Amino acid sequence: MELFPGFESRRVRANGVTLNVVVGGSGPPVAMLHGYPQSHAMWHRVAPRLARHYTVVCPDLRGYGDSSKPRGLPDHSNYSKRVMALDVVELMRKLGHGSFHLVGHDRGARVGHRLVRDHGRAVVRSFTAIDIVPTLHAFESTDMAFARAYYHWFLMLQPAPLPEQMLGPLLPQAILAGSALGGHGLKVFSKAALAEYVRTFADARTVHATCEDYRASGGIDLDHDRADLGRKTDVPTLVLWGSRGTVGRQFDCLASWREVARHVSGRALDCGHFAAEEAPSETLAEVSAFLARHTPAAAPSTPLKRKPR
Repeated sequence: MELFPGFESRRVRANGVTLNVVVGGSGPPVAMLHGYPQSHAMWHRVAPRLARHYTVVCPDLRGYGDSSKPRGLPDHSNYSKRVMALDVVELMRKLGHGSFHLVGHDRGARVGHRLVRDHGRAVVRSFTAIDIVPTLHAFESTDMAFARAYYHWFLMLQPAPLPEQMLGPLLPQAILAGSALGGHGLKVFSKAALAEYVRTFADARTVHATCEDYRASGGIDLDHDRADLGRKTDVPTLVLWGSRGTVGRQFDCLASWREVARHVSGRALDCGHFAAEEAPSETLAEVSAFLARHTPAAAPSTPLKRKPR
């Protein structure tokens, strides 16, 4: 595989969908969840190096990349972070991992937050959230500066089919030009990764599915988050954010995460939103150090399992 040398590509049925995933390395398992408008390819500068010491699993989330893209339900519940989190739990179980470390960026970190909420330390050994604050906190803190920077949130959560009709013809070229990636264009992202993002977002089903992801975030996900108010998670949590990104400018990241988690550490990285691609060495160093602190010295190696049928 060009982007993930030494990794194996698999198709795994989990929670009623088929997830496209790459798996590599050996050691304690780590699931890495991507953001928007990306796929598992966003980890290509971090995952192969992390796989020297860990079994690294990078799936395409439901609706993204080459994973299943079911039509959204009227209440958008099949794109709730609760359902997407269960996809990941069942995927990891099918690969032989009942518990694992969890790393998420952007949308993947939102899925990760719900996974931690719903499954706790029995499943999640540690959680790293990259460049987000919790969804409920973000919506309840919205002001003009946030709305301008995150305008796509409020467009994509509008009822179908208007967002799909507006975005469908534009997204592939907007990604390639960089306007859908924070204006970075080819300066930050590898040509191979960009080609993957463009390819998958040329599929109208991806556009619809990702709009459903955002509709769920502005609806049913908030219901789930409000139901958890006052209950903090015990999973060790690392929070990283870009010092030059909207999240870093707009929020007190550590304070926002300490509202929902008991054990929070972290810092800003010298980059914008896309830390794993803009500052891969710095991202890897922080994640590796955190995983090492929360991996028992005698943790057994977890070899690659036979491909599920």
